[in-house]
Amino acid sequence: MNNLEMDLSSNGSPVIIIENIASQLACSPVDTKVALRMDEEDELRHFREHFHIPKAKDLPPTDSTFVNEDENCIYFAGNSLGLQPKKVKTYLDEELDKWAKIGVHGHLNGTRPWIFGDECIVELMADIVGAHKDEVALMNGLTVNLHLLLYAVESQLQLHGLNVERSMLMIEPRKGEETLRIEDILAVIEKEGDSVAVILFSGVQYYTGQQFDIPRITKAGQEKGCIVGFDMAHAAGNVELHLHDWGVDFACWCSYKYLNSGAGGLAGAYIHEKHSQTVKPVLTGWWGHEFKTRFLMENKLQLSPGINGFRLSNPPILLVCALQASLEVFGQTTMKLLRNKSILLTGYLEYLIKHYYSEDKDNPEKPHVKIITPSSIGERGCQLTLLFSIPVKSVFKELEKRGIACDMREPNALRVAPVPLYNSFHDVHRFIEILGSAITSAEQTADTTAHS
Repeated sequence: MNNLEMDLSSNGSPVIIIENIASQLACSPVDTKVALRMDEEDELRHFREHFHIPKAKDLPPTDSTFVNEDENCIYFAGNSLGLQPKKVKTYLDEELDKWAKIGVHGHLNGTRPWIFGDECIVELMADIVGAHKDEVALMNGLTVNLHLLLYAVESQLQLHGLNVERSMLMIEPRKGEETLRIEDILAVIEKEGDSVAVILFSGVQYYTGQQFDIPRITKAGQEKGCIVGFDMAHAAGNVELHLHDWGVDFACWCSYKYLNSGAGGLAGAYIHEKHSQTVKPVLTGWWGHEFKTRFLMENKLQLSPGINGFRLSNPPILLVCALQASLEVFGQTTMKLLRNKSILLTGYLEYLIKHYYSEDKDNPEKPHVKIITPSSIGERGCQLTLLFSIPVKSVFKELEKRGIACDMREPNALRVAPVPLYNSFHDVHRFIEILGSAITSAEQTADTTAHS
């Protein structure tokens, strides 16, 4: 455990760590020296070298007048698409060469036999989500898996001839609030739970970045006799998960966000082992057949237990390659260590935003930024969602000109996600500096438009 991790475990506050380092360096907490010192003390910083960091000049919207020729972009879009691990090309080339040289024999030969490709890496994925190996399958895409395990909800309700408005109960934040309160979630479960078959929540909400209390929601739902599942698209590889120990009934997630498998990458699905003999797929495919008799073609299904019975087709080996390259990086550390760094990175970003861009009551015309992601470190992952007092589209456009990769979502949010595998504290400091320039330019553009 390095100094940063010890400080975090002892006091739990990124703010105290930031200010202690500033005190040691005899500088302001917002000085770039603090970022550089935190990077020096970060024992995970070498993982950045496992990824391709795009050059700012290569990003399509970048204006060359704002960036240096060889400067890396600041990539805070891992919540949308993770960066490419450097080993992806190596692994893809291996399988393309195998296909070229031995054709069909690749199914059973090599370090990554095609018919076992997903099984070769499933344990690495199980570690990331806190599940047993036999509870996890790598297959399909996220929405396909949601359909198979139930539940792309509106579509499934319509398919079964049910009225969506009467059959789907939605939970919304209180009036004037941006995020859900856990007490409101639990109150709805307590009130309506006896009539609810399935509770489906996200682990981390995509728009606000709010992390939900998965074990409490699971426990409350199951006490009412509900099956409880989670869409972990923004949680897997982002926050610590213990799906098995929490008793979560089922879950699905994609792998192209924090798990860095590339656009449309191979998704994951989970069913708790307690359901391995009782929960069976409605739609089946030949890959859900027990392996020992799968190729006998006897036209009689011998279904694999649990999640493996939900597999439909043989694994797409090129997608397996891309996912393997990333999971092996995760396998060199732990989600706990990554989470510790993430708390500090996001806490540092929050600290600087509040310092520079909080609303100034003495100067209400000054542009300001509001963070709608919960401030509590237990209620968020990497992502902070920002709202601006000036049009967000203008700010976003100016950030893109300056080589910043982040994400704008309608109606007025900017999603910013410093990822611990490949982002640095200096990235955060540079982002804040560039954000100031972007806001100034956006404000000037708005003033010019207003007076034209």
